[in-house]
Amino acid sequence: FQGDDTCEYLLSSGRFLGEKVWQPHSCMMHKYKNSEAKNCLIDKHIVFIGDSRIRQLFYSFIKLINPQVKEEGNKHGNIPFEDKSAAIKVDFLWYPEVNGSMRQRIKSWTEGSVAKPHIIVVGAATWSIKIHNGSNEALAQYKINITSIAPLLEKLAKSSDVYWVLQDPVYEDMLSESRKMITNEKIDAYNEAAVRILNSSSRNSKAKVKVFSVSKLIAQETIMKSADGLHLPESSRDTNAMILMNVYCNKIMKPIDGSCCQPQPPLTLIQKMAFCFFTLSIIGYLIISLIHRNNYRKNKSCTDLESGEEKKPAISTPSISTLEMLLHSFCKLGLIMTYFYLCDRANLFMKENKFYTHSSFFIPIVYILVLGVFYTENTKETKVLNREQTDEWKGWMQLVILIYHISGASTFLPVYMHIRVLVAAYLFQTGYGHFSYFWIKGDFGVYRVCQVLFRLNFLVVVLCIVMDRPYQFYYFVPLVTVWFMIIYATLAIWPQIVQKKANGSCLWHFGLLLKLICLLTCIYFLSYSQGTFEKIFSFWPLSKCFELNGNVYEWWFRWKLDRYVVFHGMLFAFVYLALQKRQMISEGKGDPLFSNRVSNVLLFISVVSFLTYSIWASSCKNKTECNELHPSVSVVQILAFILIRNIPGYVRSVYSSFFAWFGKISLELFICQYHIWLAADTKGILVLIPGYPMFNVLVSTFIFVCVAHEISQITNDLAQIVVPKDNATLLKRLLCIAGFFSGLHLVSAIQDQSRH
Repeated sequence: FQGDDTCEYLLSSGRFLGEKVWQPHSCMMHKYKNSEAKNCLIDKHIVFIGDSRIRQLFYSFIKLINPQVKEEGNKHGNIPFEDKSAAIKVDFLWYPEVNGSMRQRIKSWTEGSVAKPHIIVVGAATWSIKIHNGSNEALAQYKINITSIAPLLEKLAKSSDVYWVLQDPVYEDMLSESRKMITNEKIDAYNEAAVRILNSSSRNSKAKVKVFSVSKLIAQETIMKSADGLHLPESSRDTNAMILMNVYCNKIMKPIDGSCCQPQPPLTLIQKMAFCFFTLSIIGYLIISLIHRNNYRKNKSCTDLESGEEKKPAISTPSISTLEMLLHSFCKLGLIMTYFYLCDRANLFMKENKFYTHSSFFIPIVYILVLGVFYTENTKETKVLNREQTDEWKGWMQLVILIYHISGASTFLPVYMHIRVLVAAYLFQTGYGHFSYFWIKGDFGVYRVCQVLFRLNFLVVVLCIVMDRPYQFYYFVPLVTVWFMIIYATLAIWPQIVQKKANGSCLWHFGLLLKLICLLTCIYFLSYSQGTFEKIFSFWPLSKCFELNGNVYEWWFRWKLDRYVVFHGMLFAFVYLALQKRQMISEGKGDPLFSNRVSNVLLFISVVSFLTYSIWASSCKNKTECNELHPSVSVVQILAFILIRNIPGYVRSVYSSFFAWFGKISLELFICQYHIWLAADTKGILVLIPGYPMFNVLVSTFIFVCVAHEISQITNDLAQIVVPKDNATLLKRLLCIAGFFSGLHLVSAIQDQSRH
């Protein structure tokens, strides 16, 4: 930890990920689009002063504003650029030497009421080396000239952003005869002089003139690809221009994936209130613990002075009270949320961009799959999709999704399409599990609904408060919450058809199928009527939950992407439970699900279907087109997997306890990764131990998994307290929760008003 000035890191250090992706030390760089660059630089005047190398940087910079610009014009003259739509003016001024002419130009901006450029980028030296044949006298004169310019630059730096670009190394073997005197030794001497003089003034103690030294590091890796040994290849100068854009624009645009040069966001009123609440919980728990400990000591066995024997206390050790359990849970949660905040809101830990390679994704996948096989155990029951099996399924899917996120594999379309199936499979289990419960148990009570909603949403609500993020940001939880409510409404609305009632007459089965057909029709209609969908979720208070960046488009996109799979899960549960009731399947230990012939045929069809889907997903060329087909075809691979996993009796009778353990905390893992495993709201990677990527992943993963497991336990403990079985008490709790959210909404409105 060296303070929160990540601009210094961005301008001076970093490394290449692969061949073209530059990773600054400790922070993340945003890739600016033309529209973003224009919004940032609107009404700005930028000036580049220097030689042909600065001219290269000038062209790369203006191409970020307008990619259609061509490198034309007088190479040894001034080049103007203007974007009238955004009132942006960028000028290149040809001053190849640090001399009196350059000084006079810079001085003109410091005098009187002359309009000063907002950004000034200066650099020159190679012409001085070339013209004077690398003489020591030229270096001495360079020092004198830069000494006279330095105070002027410092004066400009008080109102403008001033950057001095150090000279890049050259590739001496490729230099023409007329440039042979430009050696790396000479360039280093000129750079050393510039750095020493620019940072020597007492008025410039904080280096107001920013030294752009990172270009040297980039050039060291790429100068051998230069066309003439002097000028950088296009990709390298584009990287320099992007760094320059990040230095200036990140503090204005505040991109999520651009942590460099972004100040720590100020604490909101809600965050301050949350901090006070958790602090009071910790203090309250410590006080109660001390009181209980003192009481326990008083009631301990003591020696009877008359008989010399131990007397046991009449009162037994008191059990943990509800208040103590509540404070204990909030105490742990407060410490965990502090860690969340420090990881992803404070500039305490470093963050890095993701970089995808096939090995970074597939090697960990193979490793965890092999590891999972070593923890194979027998299941307690051998039914299709039994509890151990569904936990195992959730577990390995969640681990694959985590590896997918940290490796940045979303850029590789075949992997993306397969991960979409895993997300769909989780929703399939949502439909299957909740339908099975309501169908078999017939329990449509408020207690069941509140328990499910609390377990799904508790962590996300806390994170929305602590991390200052909207509910829809954690899109998966709103998705499973809404689908749970849809399943509940479908089955709870009159007539309530459950298994016990349907056993009396087959007509009830047709009634349920009619309900499912109505549900499918509604889903189909909403998926092709974006306007209606957005109107429904734009009504208050739904809009507060489902808006992201001022609209509900993101919510519509997420819902539409897997719109049919929950219905498929419900339909599968209905068919499976009907077959099970009529004893048309065999679920004994070691027995195939159907007769040998039917089992073999279904197994063959399942394997072919599974592979066919994978081949189709791997051949996808257009993400938009594949996403359109995904909702209808993802069920093919899901059903194929279920049949492959359950038809052979010996496969159905075993499970991986390793994967099942992760499956039990899969929801917590999915949500916690946003801030304490990944960083910058999943856009980057959290770096606790810089310089050792593998060791860093091991440490951050260990903490991340422990935290997710602890939060799962806290959620379960609080669910018992907050959602009691007694209806009268539950109603009171619901009124308290409604009051809490009303207060939260009021504070949020006050907070938004103060921001504006």
